[in-house]
Amino acid sequence: MRIVFFGSPRAALPSLERLLEAGHSVGLVITQPDRPAGRGKEPTPPPAKEAALSHGIPVLQPEKIRQDAGAGEAIRNAAPDIIVVVAYGQIIPASIINFPRHHSVNVHFSLLPKYRGAAPVQWAILNGERRTGVSIFELNDKMDEGDILDQLEVDILPRENARDLEDRLARLGAARLVRTLDRIDELPHRPQDHALATLAPRLRKDQGRVGWANDADSIDRLVRAFTPWPGAFTFLHGQRLIIRSGSLPPVSDPSTEPGRVVALLREGIVVGCGGGSAYLIERLQRENKKEMAAADFLRGTRLAAGEMLG
Repeated sequence: MRIVFFGSPRAALPSLERLLEAGHSVGLVITQPDRPAGRGKEPTPPPAKEAALSHGIPVLQPEKIRQDAGAGEAIRNAAPDIIVVVAYGQIIPASIINFPRHHSVNVHFSLLPKYRGAAPVQWAILNGERRTGVSIFELNDKMDEGDILDQLEVDILPRENARDLEDRLARLGAARLVRTLDRIDELPHRPQDHALATLAPRLRKDQGRVGWANDADSIDRLVRAFTPWPGAFTFLHGQRLIIRSGSLPPVSDPSTEPGRVVALLREGIVVGCGGGSAYLIERLQRENKKEMAAADFLRGTRLAAGEMLG
């Protein structure tokens, strides 16, 4: 098939690569504009752009796809049989969605109609879901509401963070996408039950602040859901600390005040949480510094049992 591909982050790359490996012709990639990143805030291309250019595929980066007449003309000139969308990051107008013969399909990292929106992986972890999956659905002019073409359900692994789960779903979704395109003329269209819909809006950086009065299980889910971005964080001596990973230690003390450092171990920093539970910080990061093991952090930081975080 001739394909125009919409995608931006690394989660889009497995689908793009699998389409090419399967012999499909990707004539155009549309992705987000370059954005400032890193300490120097240098303009950085999205991963999909770099992948497309490495394959010699033309790239467009409209600031607002709904207002860019040139993008619509480029898509028409590419004459796609279908448009494939994977984590693009903008709402695509109906005039583009419905242009190709087979219209447009989207690879979404949840079991629709649950977790419609920009952050389905993060919200599934945050809410303590045991299972999630991938949905291949036909786009319409509403957010993630089109008919389902294919779905795959999987377990969320106990220690999986958002990055690891999204990477796994991206690989699984890429395989299901190719299978869907092979059977596009014969697949039944299953309407979503909108009464069962839940939303997964884009995360904000301030949502990552750890509330130590919550139980340790909730804090663990927060850390995993907000890794790698925007990062779960707390404060020590007035400085922001991003918690990258941790676990629930086998011991707890009901008398411990939430946020108080209980113990400094070789494995990390034990902090009191709500309900007499505790959380073990294993890896962390000072803002704008490199991530490190908690044990390495303690070698260069004055911290004692009894001090407060947050």
